[in-house]
Amino acid sequence: MARRETNGSKLFITVLCMVAACGAVPISDLLDRASQRSDTLHSLSTTLTQDLNNHIPPVGWMMMPRPSTCHTSSLQTPNDKEQALQLSESDLLSLARSLLQAWQDPLVVLSNSANSLVHPSQSSISNKIRELQEHSKSLGDGLDILSGKMGPEAQAISSLPYRGSNDIGEDSISKLTNFHFLLSCFRRDSHKIDSFLNVLRCRAAKLQPEMC
Repeated sequence: MARRETNGSKLFITVLCMVAACGAVPISDLLDRASQRSDTLHSLSTTLTQDLNNHIPPVGWMMMPRPSTCHTSSLQTPNDKEQALQLSESDLLSLARSLLQAWQDPLVVLSNSANSLVHPSQSSISNKIRELQEHSKSLGDGLDILSGKMGPEAQAISSLPYRGSNDIGEDSISKLTNFHFLLSCFRRDSHKIDSFLNVLRCRAAKLQPEMC
């Protein structure tokens, strides 16, 4: 399964590079493909979060940090679709790329931590985290290509360094709780990325906002 995903990601980037180089496919089609990839990323992170929900003990929920402490919370982003519709195409792509880049290091932490996670589906979770990394990398490469076609403002990226520890806990409960928290932060940001790209896709396809 992992082999097929790897090949699929390579194909996704290869196609984007080819069409960007020759200009054979319009930006609307490139955005459509990127939107599909971001939707997969959000769906996978949502499934992972649900896998963990039933195995967090009551004390774990009490220990869980608040969403406002996610390392990307300092980035000013639209709170809803109506606000997102007010932003320019360049700003939306810049926000999506900033959020995605901010998760390069934390996804490595999640991948390493998944190997020692005490959970009945530990192996499956570990494999899905690797898929998240794969999809995130391929989407990031695709958005880099798109930003090059949309101008300097779309290429601007806000720095959102991850300052958390590589060791997410000393015992099984704290590890599971902190793993869930970090994954929940990623799920929230993947939803934002997907929403921004969907707005861009609709604009490029000249669809009415209510159809998006």
